[in-house]
Amino acid sequence: MRPKSPLPTPARRAADDYARIARVIEFLRTGAPAQPDLATIAAAAGLSPFHLQRLFTRWAGLSPKQFLQTLAVGHAKTRLRASADVLSASWDAGLSGPGRLHDLFVTLEAVTPGEFKRQGAGVRMGYGFHPTPFGECFIATTVRGVCGLEFVAGRARGEMLDRFRAQWPGAELAETAPATAGVVRRIFGGRAIRGELLRVLVRGTNFQVQVWRALLRVPPGAVTSYGAVARAVGRPKAVRAVGTAVGANPVAFLIPCHRVLRGDGALGGYRWGETRKAACLLWEEPR
Repeated sequence: MRPKSPLPTPARRAADDYARIARVIEFLRTGAPAQPDLATIAAAAGLSPFHLQRLFTRWAGLSPKQFLQTLAVGHAKTRLRASADVLSASWDAGLSGPGRLHDLFVTLEAVTPGEFKRQGAGVRMGYGFHPTPFGECFIATTVRGVCGLEFVAGRARGEMLDRFRAQWPGAELAETAPATAGVVRRIFGGRAIRGELLRVLVRGTNFQVQVWRALLRVPPGAVTSYGAVARAVGRPKAVRAVGTAVGANPVAFLIPCHRVLRGDGALGGYRWGETRKAACLLWEEPR
């Protein structure tokens, strides 16, 4: 008698769901008719309409019709307008305080100039690969916080490790999957303790760190524009430089670069793919 396969964990099931969700998003963004019906969307995902309905409810908490509405550029423009006052208030309160991610409070610490020069020498880092609602991720941590978080996005694990080592060539890197799994659950699993603090450690220029701190002020369910971030950091004409800093974000999702849109409501690119960016925004959509 063959042994039963273990039941998938919630994280693994969410990651498996994401593969189908991504196909739907890509279809709706690039090749769908203006108002596709449920059967058309289901066929693109390789599912029956019944199973598609269950998938959307389980992963996104939305019906397929609501899901379709949230992908419209007009909806993004509405969110940008609605978020403007919220973001102004949060930025007026100062960029140095922690940002909120669900019930986690995320605070960012930059390495000192001396640490930057040493390129991680003397620092121990643990890493792991784990499922998330947006596909597999690579995460690296130190005693001072999360120092790297990326979505694998079809790349080889070895390639990602090599690139991370190149960013911190002096650091001692070891796989610590059981420990990093707990951090990933705190970020994506909704198991945070209210008021819990999660630290992020980054290497970057002064300007990059300024931009990343500004992003922490954008709450879940809100979006902002590259121009608004430029104004928030006191460089209103540096929109392109802000875009470059956003694209260099070393800690995906926790530093929420996915919440930055173009002023016209378009997604505006994403280091881990526009489909994944749309998925992150859908997952955070206010219910």
